[in-house]
Amino acid sequence: MTRQVVEEKKQGQALITKQKQGNIKKLFIESYGCQMNMNDSEIVASVLAIEGYDTTNVLEEADLVLINTCSIREKAELTIRKRLQKYNRVKLDSNRKMKIGVLGCMAERLKTKFLEEEKMIDLVVGPDAYRDLPNLLKEVEDGKDAINVILSKDETYGDVSPVRLNSNGVSAFVTITRGCDNMCTFCVVPFTRGRERSRDPQSILKEVHDLWNNDYKEITLLGQNADSYLWYGGGLKKDLKKASEIAQETSIDFAKLLEMVALALPKMRIRFATSNPHDMHVNVLHTIAKYTNICNYIHLPVQSGSTRILKKMNRQHTRKAYIVLIDNIRKIIPNCAISHDLITGFCSETEEDHQETLSLMDYVKYNFGFMFAYSERPGTLAAKKMIDNVPLAIKKRRLTEIINKQMKHSLIRMQESVGKTFEVLIDGTSKKNKNEWKGRNSQNAVVVFPKIGAKKMGDFVNVKITSCTAATLKGIMK
Repeated sequence: MTRQVVEEKKQGQALITKQKQGNIKKLFIESYGCQMNMNDSEIVASVLAIEGYDTTNVLEEADLVLINTCSIREKAELTIRKRLQKYNRVKLDSNRKMKIGVLGCMAERLKTKFLEEEKMIDLVVGPDAYRDLPNLLKEVEDGKDAINVILSKDETYGDVSPVRLNSNGVSAFVTITRGCDNMCTFCVVPFTRGRERSRDPQSILKEVHDLWNNDYKEITLLGQNADSYLWYGGGLKKDLKKASEIAQETSIDFAKLLEMVALALPKMRIRFATSNPHDMHVNVLHTIAKYTNICNYIHLPVQSGSTRILKKMNRQHTRKAYIVLIDNIRKIIPNCAISHDLITGFCSETEEDHQETLSLMDYVKYNFGFMFAYSERPGTLAAKKMIDNVPLAIKKRRLTEIINKQMKHSLIRMQESVGKTFEVLIDGTSKKNKNEWKGRNSQNAVVVFPKIGAKKMGDFVNVKITSCTAATLKGIMK
C-alpha cells in the first residue's frame, strides 16, 4: 500500500485504489489561479487515486503530469506555457513514457488548439470533465488525441471526496457552487466554467463533517460567486424561475447554508469566497454577525470606483450601491475586515474614472486587496466589442498609484489591531523565523508569535498584538 493511500486512510478518505505492489503510477499535478483550481486539483487526485495513481512532488518520477490552468489574465497563461515547456524538456531528457495533460480554464478556452500548438500534450480536460480522465487516459494509450471540454449543466462533484493535496491539515476548501452567470465583459469564467449551479447542501455538510472528524479546524466555502448559492433540488440557478412556488419557498440560499454549516459544527471556523456585491444581501451580514465561528472577513471585489466603468464591465452594482453595502457591513459587523479586487486601465477609462477608484479606496480603507492592470481576454464581450485603448504606460502608472494607496491603507488597518487580543488558529511555522508560529485571526490577518508552551498546529490561541507591518501582525500569546 502506498504512503499516499495510508495517509488518506488516516484522514478518513474512502478511496478505493487499484494499485498493486510494484505497479505504482505517479501523478504530478500543479495548480495555478484561483482557490477553485486548487480544490479542483484535489478532486482530480481523488478520481485518479481510484485508477492507481499516487501523487508525487517530484516531476522527474511522474508517469502523468497535469497542470490545472487559469485564463483570467494573460500573464497567467504565459506562466503556464513556460511550465509546459519545462515538462516537455523533462520528458525528453528522461526518455520516459510520461504523459502530459492540461486541465481547467485554459484547456476549456483553447480546446483542440492546445493539441495542435503544443505537440507534446497528450490530453486536454475542461473543469466539468474530470470524471472522464480514466477514459481519456485509455485513449492516449491507444494513440488517440484525448480531449473533453464539454461544459455540464449539473456537475458539482458533490459525491467526490477530495484528496487534500499539500494540506497543512488545518484548513481546507469546500466547493459549494460552480460556474458563473454574471457575464462581466472582461471575464472568461462563464465561458470556461459554464453556467452557475449549486451543490446539494447535504453533500456540503457531509464533507465538512468529514473534515472535522479528521481534525481540520477551518474551512473556506468556495464559489466563483459564493453569495449566489441557491439550492432547490439541482440544476442551473436560472431554472429556479421555472420551478414551482413551493420550490422557491423551500430553497436554500447562501445565508441559510452559512447558518446550517455554522450550527452543524459550532467549533469549526468558517470563511467563504468569493462574493459579488449585487448578491451580498443583508441577511448574509446578519448571519455572519450572529455566529462566532463565521469569520469577520469579506472579500468584496469592486473592480472600479467609477459607475461609468462598472456599467461597461457589466457589473450589476454602482458606486453608490457598493458604498451602501460597505456602510451596512460596518454597521452590522463592526469588526469586519474587507478586501477587494481592482482592475485599472479598462477600456476607455479616463483619469477622472481612475480618481473615482482612488477616492473609493479612501472611503473604504480596505484591509488588503488584489490589483491588476486590464489585459484583454479573447472571447469576452470586451474583446469583441470594445477597444483596449488605455496605453500600457498609463495602466502601469495607475496600477502603481492604486498599489501604493492600498499599502498605506493596509498599514492603517494593521495599526488599529496593535494592543488588541485576537484568537488565532495556528497553521504553520513562520517562514522568516522557525522559532515563531504563524496563523490567522478572524479578520484573515497573518499573525506571528513566539513558540512558547506546548502548542501545536491546529490549536486556537489568544495573541496580544504588540507591533505590525502592512502585511503582518506580531504579538505574544496570552
